[in-house]
Order: sequence, then structure tokens, then C-alpha cells
Amino acid sequence: MGETVDQRIHFLQELTELEPAPESIPINQFVAVDGTPLADVDPLPPLELVRMIATARILFPKSRIRLSAGRTQMSDELQALCFFAGANSIFTGEKLLTTPNPGGNHDHWLLNALGMRVEGAAARV
Repeated sequence: MGETVDQRIHFLQELTELEPAPESIPINQFVAVDGTPLADVDPLPPLELVRMIATARILFPKSRIRLSAGRTQMSDELQALCFFAGANSIFTGEKLLTTPNPGGNHDHWLLNALGMRVEGAAARV
């Protein structure tokens, strides 16, 4: 949403103070929505997103690092880089709270193409 790299790092640093560590850390790619005050905000550069996920993975080795909102704007290759950098979870379904999501069929195809397996409720989609 326009925050700086230092602000994003500071947020992760603040999370390290929590005891116990968060079970889940969702990392979003900003989705600009027409008609809102942030409609003209540019998305995070792709490699910055990958770096943020890698940093979260290093800081939180036991947490689920969830690749979350904004995946419909990400290429399959960018999502793959995010997984290789340390993301190990996604939110599935057709829609998150207010933004579209790739949907179960595409998610299953992508995870299968990456040699990953689906666990939990999403495995039954």
C-alpha cells in the first residue's frame, strides 16, 4: 500500500517479538481496487515480494508463510519463486474477502506442476 522496504522489515521485526511466534503469516501482493483511495498505488515489484517471503521464512522457520491476496495478478512463475523463497501455504477458493483468487483448479494445477502436495481441506476440492 505504498510502504517502504524499511517499514515492511520493521513489521516483520515486530512480529518476532510475539511469543509464541505466529502460526501463520500471510503475505499479500497489494491489489488496487478502482474507486478506492488506493486505486492508483503500484503493486510491489515482484522481486521485493519474493525477498519479503524469504525474509519471513528466515525469521519464522516454523510458521506457515502464506502467499495470500493478489495472486490473480501474479504470474505462475512469480508464484513459483515465492514458494521457492519459502512460502508454504496459500488461501484457496474463488474469492478472498474482497478480491478474486485463482480458484482451486488452477491452484491444484500449479502446485502439482511444482511437485507440491495439497494438505487439509483444500485437498478435497
